[in-house]
Amino acid sequence: MSLKAVHLVFVTVLSSLCFGTGVWQLRHFRETQATNDLVWGIVALLAGIAVLVYGKYFLKKLKNFSYL
Repeated sequence: MSLKAVHLVFVTVLSSLCFGTGVWQLRHFRETQATNDLVWGIVALLAGIAVLVYGKYFLKKLKNFSYL
């Protein structure tokens, strides 16, 4: 498995986890009105966006390499 393929899997899994955690925390905030849930939800969503930006940058950098 190439470095490009590993990064593609890594970015996919990590962004899914970040967005899932963000949505979970924001839904929990609606129920409890705890400020910590709001903060962690926003941080998780921003981390998911940052991971996607990183993934796009990395794939653009290695566009001439194969996935194998």
